[in-house]
This record gives sequence, C-alpha cells and structure tokens, in this order.
Amino acid sequence: MTLERFDIARILLVDDEPAFRLLAERFLTQQGHQVVSVADLTAARTQLAAQSFDLILLDLSLPPAFDPQATLAALPEFSAQPVIIMTGHAERELALKAISLGAWDFLAKPVDPDMLAVVVKRAISKHQLSRELTLLRRTNQSTDALSQLVGVSRQMDNIRTLVQRIAPTEVRVLVTGPSGTGKEVVSRVLHQLSLRNKGPFVSVHCGAIPAELLESELFGYVKGAFTGADKDRQGLLSLANGGTLFLDEIGEMPLPMQVKMLRVLQEGTFYPVGGREQKQIDVRLISATNAVLPELVRLGKFREDLYYRIKGITLETPALAERREDIPLLIQRFLQQHPADIQLSPEAMAWFLQQKFPGNVRELKNTLESVLAIAQGGVVTLSDIQLLHLTPQQLPTAAATPLFATPGLSLDEQVRQLEVSLLTQALLESQGNRSQAARVLGLSRQGLLKKIERYGLQQMGVED
Repeated sequence: MTLERFDIARILLVDDEPAFRLLAERFLTQQGHQVVSVADLTAARTQLAAQSFDLILLDLSLPPAFDPQATLAALPEFSAQPVIIMTGHAERELALKAISLGAWDFLAKPVDPDMLAVVVKRAISKHQLSRELTLLRRTNQSTDALSQLVGVSRQMDNIRTLVQRIAPTEVRVLVTGPSGTGKEVVSRVLHQLSLRNKGPFVSVHCGAIPAELLESELFGYVKGAFTGADKDRQGLLSLANGGTLFLDEIGEMPLPMQVKMLRVLQEGTFYPVGGREQKQIDVRLISATNAVLPELVRLGKFREDLYYRIKGITLETPALAERREDIPLLIQRFLQQHPADIQLSPEAMAWFLQQKFPGNVRELKNTLESVLAIAQGGVVTLSDIQLLHLTPQQLPTAAATPLFATPGLSLDEQVRQLEVSLLTQALLESQGNRSQAARVLGLSRQGLLKKIERYGLQQMGVED
C-alpha cells in the first residue's frame, strides 16, 4: 500500500521487542515515513522533549515494570499527537480504556502490516486535519485582532506587521505616541495574538492612581497592613499572573514605585504590602507613554535602569494628522459600533477630513459621537455639525471636495491620501453603489474594485 506524499509523517515507535521494532521501522520507512524507535517510556520522553512527532505507536506493556497501568498513566503526556496503542489479545479491555483516556486507536498483536498501514494513514490524516483547523482558527483570530488596528496608511501597515511579528514572543514592548492615538488598542492586540491570550490582560494607569495607593493596588496587601486593611487583598500583579500586565502612562509612575517595579522585572517576585511571604509572578509587560522617557531620564524623573528594562521593542503610534487617509475608515468603524444605522453625508465627511484633531483618534471619536447624538434621520448633515458650533470657520461648502496636503509627506503618500478621499466621497454620494461610483470617478467597475481592495474600503461599498 503506497501512501500519498501528504500522508508522510514523523513517527515515534515505542516497543520493547527488538525484532518487532526492526520490522515495523523497516515497513514504515518503506512507506515513506521517518521513524524513531525506542524501547521504553523514559526514552520516549527524551525523544518527545527533543523533537516533534506526528504519531506515536505505543506498546501497552513496557519495561521495567511491564505494567499496562503505567503506560495508561503516561498517556496525557503524549496528547499533543495521535497515539495508537499496540496490545495483546488479553489486554483488549485495557486498550479500550486507553481510548477513553485519549488514545486514537489500537492494534492487536501480532500486528498485520496492511492494517498497520491503514490505521497509521488514518491517524496521520486526522492529525494533519487538526493542525490545519488550528492554523485556520489562529489565522481567523489574527485577522479579527488586527482588524482593530484600523487604517490603510503606511504607518498602520507597519504597526500591523510589527505587532504580528512580536506578539508571539515574550519580549517587553514600549508603546509610545501622543495621547489618543490608540496605544492601549495596540497593547490589547499584542495580548490577543500572544501565547498568553488565554490569560488575563490587566491594565493599570500609573497616573490615575494616587502615589500612596499605587503600591497596594499593584502588589496587594495583607490583613492589618494599614488602617482599613481588614482582610488580605490580591494586587493587580497577581491578577495578571499568566497573562499581560499593561502599565499605561508609565512615565507618571513615582520614583519610589519605579524602584520596586525594577525588582519585579529583575527577579519576578514581590512582597504584598505588610507581607513577609514572597510572591512569584509570571507576566509579560507592555508599557505605554506619551512622554519622551529619555528626556525624563535626563531630568532624573525616570530611572535609567527601569527604562532599559521596559523598552525591549518600541512601537510608535502616529498622530492622526500623519495618517489622514485613515479618517474615513475610522469613521466607518465607529458608525458600525453605533446602535442606529446612520451614515455621513459627503459634506459632513468632507468636514471631518479637513479637521486637525489634535486629540487624535480619541477626539475624532468623541466629536463623531457628539454629532450622532443630535443627528436626525439616517444621515448626518453639515447642518447637524453647525448646530454644535464646531470650528465653523472650517466648514466647507456643499460642493467642496476634501482635498488636502499634509506637510512632510512624499508625493506618493499625498496621492494615496487624495485617492482614498475621492473614493470615499464617491461611494458616499452613490450610497455605496460601486457601479455608480465608478462612473462618477471615470473608472471601470473592475478598476474601482481594485482600488477599493487596495485601500481596504470594502465595507463602504455594496453589491449592485
């Protein structure tokens, strides 16, 4: 029986009979598999620690005790790959118990070669399908997480690329950038794509907690540590154990607390306030700040040794003014989160495109929410904005086209901004009808679809 190339696998054969190991290894090798054979569970564990396998063929009675119960007890250790139990006729009930404990199938000894080939092929196919499903789930999870980093600008492309690469590692990350640029969003996506995503994400705003309370909030305290401490309380560090600790605005952390955090990062241990029992902690640290930490270090307001401990890899979130082509997509995302089905008129969108938004994405969102609160009907108009007296000197006329140029950008980047703006306006004016938008822009429908895909504007169009 010849197996297809996609059924080739790495197999660990565990059996104490040298003659059987030799014959089985030779047969499986002829089938195209790579086989490693060992005589007992100790050697099997050594091989599993050194390399990965797609399948384990495991005899039920192994030295030194030749006790099937010992083999059954070891089954959970091998659960990462399918296990086929090989057993004598007198051990059928034990083989069935092995299946209830996670084994995939069993073979009766003496093993028939053709049956061995069939069972091995089925087990490998099952394992490969499981791996493909796992990969698909991870891909979907990655896509969902990265979709939170909204934008078609080169800056956001770079951030998504870096986040994908560093999220699965344990490296510490420092997220910098102006207030309102989404530093916590980036940090949460890093957690969601990390190997710790089953654990907690605990966020601590270092500037929002009074200095005298920050230590007890982070480290917790024991009963009687201070007035009012009538019982033990876990701190945020303990709550983050096994997951990610996000220290927001770490530049505002008081110097005495910086010393204690340095010890946590160096040794992975801490003492609760008033406690004598040392606690172990296993967290990945992500920090964020809108301050220039090297300048704070120079001024003696931030410890240099702590700075080098937390910086690891630095991610910078750009100001909204540096990625204005992302404004339509951000607005679209916020509109999708709104309970009512509502859109912006072309004139209203043009107004948003012309604003500076020094408060960045946070200000954009708050401004949009204010406008939505007073809008009537399903479309936000320029009149709705005027009612709020929002920078009236910047209001465009109804016929205005949202053209703009951002200082410091290359010609290619400004052309990219302009294309996104014109595409957005055409799709809004046509209420998402792609054929109509293509006619307005003087493009073929296929040409418009390519640009929509290039700039990630799929959600703005409808099938027609």
